Amino acid sequence: MATKKPFNWWLWTKMLVGGGAIVVGGPAFVMWLSPTDEELFQKYNPELQKRSLERRYERQKEFDDFVMKLKEQSKSDKPIWLVQAEETKKMKESKLQESLKAAEEVRARREELRRQAGLPTDSSSS
Repeated sequence: MATKKPFNWWLWTKMLVGGGAIVVGGPAFVMWLSPTDEELFQKYNPELQKRSLERRYERQKEFDDFVMKLKEQSKSDKPIWLVQAEETKKMKESKLQESLKAAEEVRARREELRRQAGLPTDSSSS
């Protein structure tokens, strides 16, 4: 019968220490090297800094609106992507209705101006 090899404590100790260094040290090293938002902002040229500061409120408002819409949409029992698709479809339809209404108003104004000028009404072109 073959003899049992002894447990190699030194090998397993090295493996655990090396693995721990990689698992803990790798992300810690990346966090230490990554610049903060303020450091990145300071590296912008002055024109970009000015533009970024001017648009900050807009971007925050857009994000807040997005989050509020997402919260409203998540209250539905349907999956969120279906609710978003329905809302997008409703928005397109409402924009189409608005544009049709605006076109009708323009046509009505044009007809009114023709009547005031004494020109014949052009009912053939719409």
